Amino acid sequence: MVLLLCGCTGCGVRGTKCGGSGSEECQPPHLEKRGNVTQLIVKGRPFLALACELGNSTSSSREYMAPHWDRLKAAGVNTVLAVVSWEQTEPEEGRFDFTVVDNLLADARAHDMKLALLWFGSWKNGITSYTPKWVKRDTKRFPLAQTPDGKPLPILSTLGEASCQADAKAYAALMRHLKERDAREQTVVMMQVENEVGLHGHPRDYCPLAEAAFKGQVPKELTAWLSAHRDSLLPETLDAMCDVRGARDEVRGTEVRGTEVRGTWEEVFGKTDRAAEIFMSWHYATYMDRIVAAGKKEYDLPTFVNAWIVQPEDTRPGNYPSGGPQAQNHDIWRAGAPHIDILSPDIYLDDFPSILSLYARGGNPVFVPESRSGQNGAANAAYAIGAMGAIGYSPFGFERNCDADENATFAQFYHLAGKASAIILKAQAEGRIGAAWLKGSSPEKVKDEIRLGDVRIGCELVSSGMRNGGAPQLTGGTYDPAAMGYVIAIKEGDGFLFLGSNARVTFLPADGQGYVGLAKVTEGDFDDRGRWKEGRWLNGDEIQLRYDLLYAVDEGYSGQGVNFGCADPSFVKVELFRY
Repeated sequence: MVLLLCGCTGCGVRGTKCGGSGSEECQPPHLEKRGNVTQLIVKGRPFLALACELGNSTSSSREYMAPHWDRLKAAGVNTVLAVVSWEQTEPEEGRFDFTVVDNLLADARAHDMKLALLWFGSWKNGITSYTPKWVKRDTKRFPLAQTPDGKPLPILSTLGEASCQADAKAYAALMRHLKERDAREQTVVMMQVENEVGLHGHPRDYCPLAEAAFKGQVPKELTAWLSAHRDSLLPETLDAMCDVRGARDEVRGTEVRGTEVRGTWEEVFGKTDRAAEIFMSWHYATYMDRIVAAGKKEYDLPTFVNAWIVQPEDTRPGNYPSGGPQAQNHDIWRAGAPHIDILSPDIYLDDFPSILSLYARGGNPVFVPESRSGQNGAANAAYAIGAMGAIGYSPFGFERNCDADENATFAQFYHLAGKASAIILKAQAEGRIGAAWLKGSSPEKVKDEIRLGDVRIGCELVSSGMRNGGAPQLTGGTYDPAAMGYVIAIKEGDGFLFLGSNARVTFLPADGQGYVGLAKVTEGDFDDRGRWKEGRWLNGDEIQLRYDLLYAVDEGYSGQGVNFGCADPSFVKVELFRY
């Protein structure tokens, strides 16, 4: 057995321009690399998905869903993530019924909204519950995963050949139907396959098929991929392999680096839970890749999978679904699932920026299919779009409370971001955008900084302020632990366009020389055609953040800035000068 060693994954964009000849507008929705970000292109133009994911059962009934369309539209949503289940579309083997799909298409079009369809097939949250009855009842043909003592789990085994074939056949039929019914309108812009896959309870499956596979050799397809990408492997992959042979430096030799990995799963990845997790990752990835490949052969739409991420209390794989597309497994998924375009996180934990950064490594396009709504969700969405170049953001179950008071500022953010989406997307592609995420309960997150061009943009959560020598100021002081704020900054010539909430913004020269002054500050908004409409000219008390100027000068700035003094988001444009 020989090992290799390297740094971080090098995945690219698959599912790019697809289908037919003619103008770019005739191409199906696809992913395209523009600058340093990957964007979703719909009818020839970049599209920002200001989305929501419906509750699991909401879309199964047209009547139940009917009142939610107008409410979601009023909340600024432009894309709905809706479930289409295997059990509902193939109630009898070989007989397909796509009524639920056709209803979703008609109703989304009637409300001028896009769809991303979630295919709940073999697994949902790692459990097998959305399969048809004819699959559920035939565990001999469709084998289940097992515990070490042979107890069956309500989870299809990834080693079940007939299970994969049947799921792929049904998914291909869905994609063929979508091409027939939607290729021209392009209502459906993305697909999700399965949901939060992975094995619950144990690090790996112990059914007879899985036992035999685990005792065998690591497939050549995986070892060849690891060798080909040896200079760009993720640290988590590296660590799993280095644990077998000791220190990293020992493994970095020229002879080792030029040789393919060989051996059993435990020989290559050690006699650890991590080896079992990697084994499951490979089998989930290859199983699902066959499904996606069958679908893309019929209609090639961008496809993502979503991860149930590791929780702080989890001590081993199996506490979270083992083998899913969690950040530490991305190399294995890229090797086993080349037809899957995006490995997405479902983020409900507090440190949204740090978690999202793990899922943006190696060129993985950024899309958040499940997260929070409310003011917290608005901050998350702003950061994902502004700092990480995200394709979009989606709170879960938003139809249930989209018009509630606690979601007022979230809806406001969606409306404003929607009106400025063309400007945001252009700035993403040109690298002229940044964002800050501010959280009162985290002392290290009450301030943040955005660097664009020759300016350092200081962002601070709104506070109660304090006084130096009796002079009032609007920076520093006491922060409300429940407060969250955000700032999106877009460079425009000598100034910036800001979209902010609960934040105060200051300006410092990036080179540390001189000072940055505010030449002109204006409120404003965009109309429905994306044209800027100027409002108040701000000056005086509206931009003077502190009057103790000597303290401000000592800190390197003028004492002036932009005050987004409440949770309601708004636009401000600033022109700057140096002195």
